[in-house]
Amino acid sequence: QFPFGRRLPCDIYWHGVSFHDNDIFSGQVNKFPGMTEMVRKITLSRAVRTMQDLFPLEYNFYPRSWILPEEFPLFVAEVRMMKDSDPSWKPTFIVKPDGGCQGDGIYLIKDPSDIRLTGSIQSRPAVVQEYICKPLLVDKLKFDIRLYVLLKSLEPLEIYIAKDGLSRFCTEPYQEPTLKNLHQVFMHLTNYSLNIHSGNFIHSDNVNTGSKRTFSSILCRLSSRGADVKKLWSDIISLVIKTIIALTPELKVYYQSDIPAGKPGPTCFQILGFDILLMKNLKPMLLEVNANPSMRIEHEQELSPGVFENVPSPVDEEVKVAVIRDTLRLVDPQKKKRKDINIRYNYFMCHRCQTLEHVSEANEELLDAGPADRREYGTTRSPEAGLPSLCLKQVFPKYAKQFNYLRLVDRVAALFIRFLGVKGTTKLGPTGFRTFVRNCKLSNSNFSMASVDILYIDITRRWNSMGIDHKESGMCLQAFVEAFFCLAQKKYKSLPLHEQVKSLIDFCEYHLAALDEKRLVCGRG
Repeated sequence: QFPFGRRLPCDIYWHGVSFHDNDIFSGQVNKFPGMTEMVRKITLSRAVRTMQDLFPLEYNFYPRSWILPEEFPLFVAEVRMMKDSDPSWKPTFIVKPDGGCQGDGIYLIKDPSDIRLTGSIQSRPAVVQEYICKPLLVDKLKFDIRLYVLLKSLEPLEIYIAKDGLSRFCTEPYQEPTLKNLHQVFMHLTNYSLNIHSGNFIHSDNVNTGSKRTFSSILCRLSSRGADVKKLWSDIISLVIKTIIALTPELKVYYQSDIPAGKPGPTCFQILGFDILLMKNLKPMLLEVNANPSMRIEHEQELSPGVFENVPSPVDEEVKVAVIRDTLRLVDPQKKKRKDINIRYNYFMCHRCQTLEHVSEANEELLDAGPADRREYGTTRSPEAGLPSLCLKQVFPKYAKQFNYLRLVDRVAALFIRFLGVKGTTKLGPTGFRTFVRNCKLSNSNFSMASVDILYIDITRRWNSMGIDHKESGMCLQAFVEAFFCLAQKKYKSLPLHEQVKSLIDFCEYHLAALDEKRLVCGRG
């Protein structure tokens, strides 16, 4: 541990909170720049909402959300309209402070008028969401799932999901929300940090019982009741991939700001904690994403009043040790070196063969050989030979073909980054926006450059008034995405939004590719 940093370079840096814990210039660091900001409740809600606008059916795993205080009038109006259209609708809402964690400041309401619009909501923005009233219950208790996800790389995108997770239980039997039980946090909130203070909390040495269990134990129970566990896992994988696709555009903006292309810098990876709730019909719903999930494998036990000791937690140990171990195995820089050595050795072996067919057979023989067989060829025993199989399952790019059509905002972000101009910035100036419009041939007699300036000023001013990052002036990515959607709707009026956006992206990329080719020819000349 180096609390004040370290001068000598390392292969892997394991930061406690964020990418900026220490200045690093090489190796790998276990945090992405901007991740902490991106998974805050407001930013996550905005990112998912953008995807819901484009693909409403694909992103229906996130509860309907409003951002406070700026969308409070919209929240009131929409709830009133929904109640008027369906008088039997009796909703409950959950209010979550933007920067809150461990259940801090969360409360339930039945009506928008119940929101505590005091000074705190102005100084501490929040997200209000439709509360999921019909969760799946086990032993009459509500629970959520903490799944660990490794984002191994941003470009190219590489995602792994742990094969097991934690199930964290409430400590009072669940009842649907009423005015009488709204304040019973041990019934409605699954946060471990809250429920551990309940007299009903059960620490168990068995992964199948107690107030914290393995997710695999819940799946076994569901499977014994005839539930389609394979479909449930498939839905969870889909939720994770789609959520990360929603986050990657802005993460790329942060990444190029802190680690500009062409300059020396570290590569990044990060373990994320996905909190997921299962509905009664087994549909998974995303609650939130944690950039710094707890990796503690022990809990405090009170021996006598005021005297505590740390006691091992078998459930935490079973899940978390495997996640950390296999993350290090996947990012191990020595692994690539060993792989390169084996490839060179395989190449040498194959050249002893007489035909291309023999080359292919020799390669297959070496790839299929187990550790003992490889030693016969002269390779050294792998340090991983004695370790369990990986608990982290790759889901992307493995399933990329199924999800690549969703990555439209990624392509919009690439356009945004191209026109940022100054390396290290995250906001687009008016000149950069005008250059984007001009180079992509988007201005015409119906949309003059004066109209371009008005669009830039209107959207940028509104986003800046929301209090989003005043360190830099200019247009942030979310504002650029809104402007891009606006341009797409102007140009392709009769199409659905996602087709409008895709058509405009194709149009822009075509003209920029032609411009690049022209510059290349001129350069050769």
